[in-house]
Amino acid sequence: MAKLVAQNHPALHTIADEVTPEDFADGTVDKIVKDMKKAIKTYDVDGYAAVAIAAPQIGIAKRIFLVADQNSERDDVALPDLVAINPKIIKYSKKTHLLSEGCLSVRDTYGTVIRHKNVTMRALDENGEEYERGAGGLLAQIFQHECDHLDGTLYVDRAEEVWHKEDKPTT
Repeated sequence: MAKLVAQNHPALHTIADEVTPEDFADGTVDKIVKDMKKAIKTYDVDGYAAVAIAAPQIGIAKRIFLVADQNSERDDVALPDLVAINPKIIKYSKKTHLLSEGCLSVRDTYGTVIRHKNVTMRALDENGEEYERGAGGLLAQIFQHECDHLDGTLYVDRAEEVWHKEDKPTT
């Protein structure tokens, strides 16, 4: 089974390769998505559940991410389950805001990152069908965070402020 890789893994610091038609045909996409779905379920740190994962986070430098909220008790935001292959954010809102983030691959560390409030993404689903999806709030933040992973950028590379979980600011 694929496992989450740590912050220093090379796949997290390189631009991921596009998924090809051959990757769909030979079962590579199915295997990666299956491994990602298993890996995301293994994350449970201090009561925080995962909401999304990118292929580089399991050591595979391919342009795939999925949203699969593992928090069964979330009342505030309903997140869709979706797979995004070769995603591109094609529209960004002008308005931005400063948000708190964490990452499955950067354990015990959190930070604040400026993200666009709304985005529109174009991607392929796990069957190779193209779709567009607009997003605001948490889902827009997730799309931006995961697309950053596919470009070799971690949220700590963008963060305005970073702290260890023991030193969390009170503001």
